[in-house]
Amino acid sequence: MRRLLFILLLLSFRLSAQVQFDARVSADKMGINETVQVNFIMNDDGDNFNYPAFDGFEVVMGPSQTVNFAYNNGRKSFQKTYSFILHPLRKGVLIIKPATIEIRNRIYKTNPIKITVGNAVQNDDYNTPYAKQLKQQKKSEQVFLVADISNPNPYLNERVTITYKLFVGPQAEITGYSSTGKDPQYKDFWSQVEKNDNPQPKNQTVNGQDYRYVDLTSVVLYPQKSGKFTIDPLLLNVELNVIQGFDIFGDPVGKPMVKRFSTGSKVITVKPLPESNKPESFTGAVGNFDFQVVPSRTQLKAGESFDLKIVASGKGNLKLFTLPKPVVPSALEMYEPAHKENIQTSVAGMSGNVADTYTIIPQKKGEYVIDPITFTYFDPSTNQYKTISSGKIKVDVAEGNVIVNNDAETSATKTEVKANTTFGFIKTKTELSDKNNGGFLGSGLFYALLFIPFLLVPVLVVFRKRKDASDADVTGNRIKLSNKLAKKYLSEAQKQLANKEPFYIALERALHNFLKAKLHLETFEMSKDKIKELLLVKKADPDTVNQFIALVESCEFARYAPSTGASLQNDYNLAVSIISELEKQLV
Repeated sequence: MRRLLFILLLLSFRLSAQVQFDARVSADKMGINETVQVNFIMNDDGDNFNYPAFDGFEVVMGPSQTVNFAYNNGRKSFQKTYSFILHPLRKGVLIIKPATIEIRNRIYKTNPIKITVGNAVQNDDYNTPYAKQLKQQKKSEQVFLVADISNPNPYLNERVTITYKLFVGPQAEITGYSSTGKDPQYKDFWSQVEKNDNPQPKNQTVNGQDYRYVDLTSVVLYPQKSGKFTIDPLLLNVELNVIQGFDIFGDPVGKPMVKRFSTGSKVITVKPLPESNKPESFTGAVGNFDFQVVPSRTQLKAGESFDLKIVASGKGNLKLFTLPKPVVPSALEMYEPAHKENIQTSVAGMSGNVADTYTIIPQKKGEYVIDPITFTYFDPSTNQYKTISSGKIKVDVAEGNVIVNNDAETSATKTEVKANTTFGFIKTKTELSDKNNGGFLGSGLFYALLFIPFLLVPVLVVFRKRKDASDADVTGNRIKLSNKLAKKYLSEAQKQLANKEPFYIALERALHNFLKAKLHLETFEMSKDKIKELLLVKKADPDTVNQFIALVESCEFARYAPSTGASLQNDYNLAVSIISELEKQLV
């Protein structure tokens, strides 16, 4: 009996000693922009698996579970794995704490693992931007992400385009991708993101291997400072299917997985603009431009106005410089300009034109000359400053209704005001009054001020009762407020006839508040069917009701559809007409 008990205890000890529960990582040193795979592996099935919190990491994928059974010479082997894909959130030494599992009523725990996280993996070889990054990825995955920079060494305010491309080899296919929410920030650059909502696959050969790729998005940059700048990597979670082999029918067998890919950090070195031979008229324009100065007319009368339009057009940093200001003779009164931009931004940068239009009014007859206006820009393609001059502009002013604003001239034309008489008439009669007048006490004013407060008491009592009754009438107050708001928003809509969206917002609020006042509705009750039903119950004309509903629908649609000033005016007139008709019909 003792021998049997000893054998059972020994067998139990050997079985428990054979249980293994380990944690393994794909790498213990990595960059901040890379991912690491963590596997928790056991050789026996268990329950109540608890994985750690992964402090300092973001879980990109997991937990995913795989189970393998095998028989070799009659012996069974078992392996169960829980896998995670992690992305570090900070640099330094990060610790993956132990995981636990219960196997045959015993708790097993893995050892903690240290992972050293360093700087982002960089790729500074611009001539072969894909080759190095391809080596960083596992060959079996055949997927990599790049940031293609059009010009890594631009001048200040010269356009740079970064195109983010996703490459896929013949042994893999992409089933989806998503941003990690940590997109690069382009500090010290003017930037505009051009998203590609429908990317079309293209073909390219890299290191002798054929790839398909798509342009995910492009960013147009204009550097605002000179110096060396590091662009943070773009991180992307990619769902892919990697072909592992073929089945008996010859069809490919793929392994689905989620991986995080990175472009690596990029460096852009911005050169300052040359200081030698820089013209004084240079105001920051960089690109290739044309320049024009166009007067609306050059012959007019004094007191009439003309416009002077200054236009720069072409390709370059159109939003980032100021146009030159004209200098005119003092007899020409010039007002602040109206600035207008017609600019399109694409992968190729900004193109279009910017214009300043000055209104000028001559004050006197004569011939006036506006000096030439010069515009200077820097052309990066030739590394030179270029200056364009408009030439002189002559303005011929004939006689007219002169408007004089000069203080000296105004004072010279002032009319002197003289008194009708030098001295007043000396009176010969004297009117005397009693010096010992009774004064204020006992006077009529005294008694009036004494009794007026007592007379006001009944008036105040009546006013108070009416105010309490008015405050208690919640419905009536709501109707008055809605009426007031309807008039207010209708007036606001009239003021916004030149601005489509504010106009329709105000008009829609006016219609809603009118309904609140007339139908005693709340905002949440305002369905079109209920409005129509209540208006008909109130004996409103059906045609007027249909027009009202159509106008409400038109307001909702017109806010997002093209419209003209004439259509806004028509909608306003229709709203006034319909409200007036309903005022008469809803008694």
